Amino acid sequence: MLDTLQLLNLSYNGLKGQIPSSIGDLISLKALSLASNSFSGSLPDSLSAIPGLVHLDLSFNHLNGTIPTFISEITTLQYLNLANNNLRGVLPFNSSFIHNLQLFKVTGNGDLCYNRSVLSSKLNLDIAPCDNFGKPMAPPPSKPSSAVDSGDGDYDDTDYDDDDDIHNKEHHHGPNKVVLGVAIALSSIVFLLVFLILCSKCCR
Repeated sequence: MLDTLQLLNLSYNGLKGQIPSSIGDLISLKALSLASNSFSGSLPDSLSAIPGLVHLDLSFNHLNGTIPTFISEITTLQYLNLANNNLRGVLPFNSSFIHNLQLFKVTGNGDLCYNRSVLSSKLNLDIAPCDNFGKPMAPPPSKPSSAVDSGDGDYDDTDYDDDDDIHNKEHHHGPNKVVLGVAIALSSIVFLLVFLILCSKCCR
């Protein structure tokens, strides 16, 4: 009977321990949801034995270790939610695999990161890019609060342009300096005229 089961939803049941390897015996399974339990350990390799899996939701557990590469070999997969676990390492997927999914979530795995030479930050993965050691990079320092935030939440490798800031300041203060200079010049001329008039009266 179990080998014909197509839907298994055990979410919100307080289940603990590792996901049993016998899950791979459910070869007809299309949708598997074990979300919001307390499963720990790594993702079982036996998941690769389910050839027609479409929906896999393992979010909000305590799963750890790296994400196995065989996940990307499940060509029927459309929904993959691994969010809010303790998964780590480099995300083993390429952009074509992710684009073929209708839903993909890995947020909430603080030690998980993606390879910038394989995946673009435009995918909005909600995880950091990897450094040269395969560890998540720290986000760049935040801009001053007065700056307009036009980003989309992705990590950006570009630096803040100090030259533009200096140029803007000069442009802002330039007209004020011109007005001040003209005022000083006019004051000097008026003072000179008054002085000449007084001198001419004294000479008479």
